[in-house]
Amino acid sequence: MLWTAGKIVRKFSTTSSYLQNKLKLAIIGQSLFGQEVYTNLRKQGHKVVGVFTVPDKDGKADPLAVAAEKDGTPVFKFPRWRVKGQPIAEVVDTYCSVGAELNVMPFCSQFIPMNVIDHPKHGSIIYHPSLLPLHRGASAINWTLIHGDKRAGFSVFWADDGLDTGPILLQRECPVEPNDTVDTLYNRFLFPEGIKAMVESVQMIADGKAPRIPQSEEGASYEGIQKKSNAKVNWCQPAEDIHNWIRGHDKVPGAWALIHGQAVTLYGSSMLGGSVPPGEPLPIEGASQPGIVSKNGLVLFGSDGNALLVKNLQFEDGKMIPASKYFTSGESASVELTDDEKKTAEQIRLIWKGILSNVAAIEDSTDFFKSGAASMDVVRLVEEVKQCCPSVLLQNEDVYMASTFHDFIQMFVRKMRGEEQEEELIVDYVTKEVNNMTVKMPYQCFINGKFEDAENAKTYATVNPSDGSVICQVSYCSVGDVDRAVAAAKEAYEEGPWGRMNPRDRGSLLYRLADLMEECQEELATIEALDSGAVYTLALKTHVGMSIQTFRYFAGWCDKIQGKTIPINQARPNRNLTFTKKEPLGVCAIVIPWNYPLMMLAWKSAACLAAGNTLVLKPAQVTPLTALKFAELSVKAGIPKGVINILPGSGGMVGQRLSDHPDVRKLGFTGSTPIGKQIMKSCALSNLKKVSLELGGKSPLIIFSDCDMDKAVRMGMSSVYFNKGENCIAAGRLFVEESIHDEFISKVVEEIKKMKIGDPLDRSTAHGPQNHKAHLDKLLEYCDIGVKEGATLVYGGKQVDRPGFFMEPTVFTDVEDHMFIAKEESFGPVMVVSKFKNGDVDGVLHRANDTEYGLASGVFTRDINKAMYVSERLEAGTVFVNTYNKTDVASPFGGFKQSGFGKDLGEDALSEYLKTKAVTVEY
Repeated sequence: MLWTAGKIVRKFSTTSSYLQNKLKLAIIGQSLFGQEVYTNLRKQGHKVVGVFTVPDKDGKADPLAVAAEKDGTPVFKFPRWRVKGQPIAEVVDTYCSVGAELNVMPFCSQFIPMNVIDHPKHGSIIYHPSLLPLHRGASAINWTLIHGDKRAGFSVFWADDGLDTGPILLQRECPVEPNDTVDTLYNRFLFPEGIKAMVESVQMIADGKAPRIPQSEEGASYEGIQKKSNAKVNWCQPAEDIHNWIRGHDKVPGAWALIHGQAVTLYGSSMLGGSVPPGEPLPIEGASQPGIVSKNGLVLFGSDGNALLVKNLQFEDGKMIPASKYFTSGESASVELTDDEKKTAEQIRLIWKGILSNVAAIEDSTDFFKSGAASMDVVRLVEEVKQCCPSVLLQNEDVYMASTFHDFIQMFVRKMRGEEQEEELIVDYVTKEVNNMTVKMPYQCFINGKFEDAENAKTYATVNPSDGSVICQVSYCSVGDVDRAVAAAKEAYEEGPWGRMNPRDRGSLLYRLADLMEECQEELATIEALDSGAVYTLALKTHVGMSIQTFRYFAGWCDKIQGKTIPINQARPNRNLTFTKKEPLGVCAIVIPWNYPLMMLAWKSAACLAAGNTLVLKPAQVTPLTALKFAELSVKAGIPKGVINILPGSGGMVGQRLSDHPDVRKLGFTGSTPIGKQIMKSCALSNLKKVSLELGGKSPLIIFSDCDMDKAVRMGMSSVYFNKGENCIAAGRLFVEESIHDEFISKVVEEIKKMKIGDPLDRSTAHGPQNHKAHLDKLLEYCDIGVKEGATLVYGGKQVDRPGFFMEPTVFTDVEDHMFIAKEESFGPVMVVSKFKNGDVDGVLHRANDTEYGLASGVFTRDINKAMYVSERLEAGTVFVNTYNKTDVASPFGGFKQSGFGKDLGEDALSEYLKTKAVTVEY
């Protein structure tokens, strides 16, 4: 029954294709590209009357021939179409007998006679992988990269008697990425989009809508075929030209250089940003200076003194190694296989045999590539082995590194045993005996899974606000460090296991990270107290506790991110299916403030990682230590290298470069409104990256006379003095109804006098030091302005007479709407109180909304109708009713107006780190 239903569905799903105009086609060409074009044209209902391809090689048929023979399509394998420039009559006659109306030539390495090209009613169309008239000739992709073109693409053109000179039917283009190779450009764009374009072109011809646009000779170029013999690197040119030469030959035919008398092929080139890493010199014939074998790869130099980095090397015998292991790549001892491993090896031997069908038997010495395997066979091998052993993370590069069956099995078994895992994390700590524990704090920047000094070796002091002492020197990152971190994040996203990981597995890693944070919560809270002045008990519950909850919450979202199916108008007689997919953005930058160093990291990075992105995070310059400790825990949790990068340093340098960087696709920022505006401008001018901003606030809290007074006092104080007033949503202005104003102030002052100000690590302390000296000075100036403008200073307003950056909890009353302290945020422990007339609900609402900020707000009243009326009219992203500071990981958080846009927390936060793709299928 199921089989019959499937047949019925198939019949109906293909009917619409056959109602369109269809042609009889001859496919002339070869390769997997030719096979895909052939298959998709048949799916569209066109009749392929003959496939003309190359003879079998080493007993192995071309993929196009395999597909056509399987379908029963006539297949002809002519070794040549011409002899001494003249068409072979028997070959031409055989071709003519199939009766094609159009020749489709997706990829053809043979010379086809003009009487074949012109024979069909509609002539012949050819696919060419360049934007004609640029790069005519057989090595168009190579030359696109060698010349450093910023745009690449392909052309579908009408064949004529010239060399790639016929009229254009269709063209498509794409940007060239800085480190694109022939392989990446082909696989990312030229292959998949080229197949679609060839099918589209045939249908345009069938419908009589195909243009013939003459090629201009202006700007036309023709370059010769690139072969191994002419792919040697010329060192007498700038580094960027050498980089382009290497990537323009990667993987075929492979640029090479003479090293110790041997031709060594170079793969995986990228421009080196920043300083040259240390390593061993390696003389290279013809180069002005030796290369350097570093832990990152082989550093090479151009004639301009600039450098590039090569990741992999291949020797004349076909063996490929990481360039970083040039001096240590001797044969390692073979591992002895267990009985179970031997069974697995035999399963893999069968997979090799299935791919290398032309080889009689797979011996230990059988070389995958010398047996005729190509790049698509590598993909097949990797995927089939993954199905056999899904627990082993295997990559295409592993096949190139171990091309014989023996080496492949040895490599695979080592991976299966965990012997080829990432090298152990090395951390230089600053240690302190404090809070009845030994606190171990990383202080270097964290890039690509490693702690390392900034490229310029610069450092700066991070200070304990409790006494003004220096905790330690921290790496001061530069623009070069940002570029390296972004490159690492991009590679991790595009090529590493993170981008390919099952969402549920990604969630498991985030759960593990949350567990490790919980195991280390006392140490994290202690570091937070030392570095930011947070009271330890608050740091334990909120700074660290909510961070753990945030990662657990978003870990649960990883496998629940989904799109929708959407009913659309059907283009009769066709039918359509439209659905959406939620996809990660790529490399995201996150810039966080100093008031909640770890919690702000968690609020943004948990959603970012759950969505599948990689990130580069800049902690606040004055509070970097918990972010660096978090980086250490992320490695222990198993987060792959490059996924998380932490860069301490200045906002003007690190933050600005992240805003400007063309490879960053999203920037999330929490901080001041002026800086947020500058970030938004930079993000727009650079590459129009997505932005979310959580900015300044002047949150109003309205207290009506019918409130629960004790609760209003308690929560009103919390709204201002929570976390020393260094709180994004702090109530920047309290409006108290006239009839209860004096009682409210009296009770607040009474409670302030009970607050213990002191050492954040003392469990009885209620109020710790301000975050840093400059902020304390700003708060004192803020209070001076309030007094000068005529507000009444009821309590505080001064620095506490003790070491450190302590500020008295402060209360101002009689604050008029025009005053500076009524309009501007203090971001400190300063309560700003204004009266409003009894019963004047609309009047106080007008005053509360008379601000350019809209982050949070609050209302205290026992009248539920009044509470709902006020909450509906307050212009703020969050409204608290009879409570304050009650945030939760499941509830979205973000502001209106100049308090920014975008949300942290809750399901809404995921949307900030995802893009929506709509897909429409016709069937």
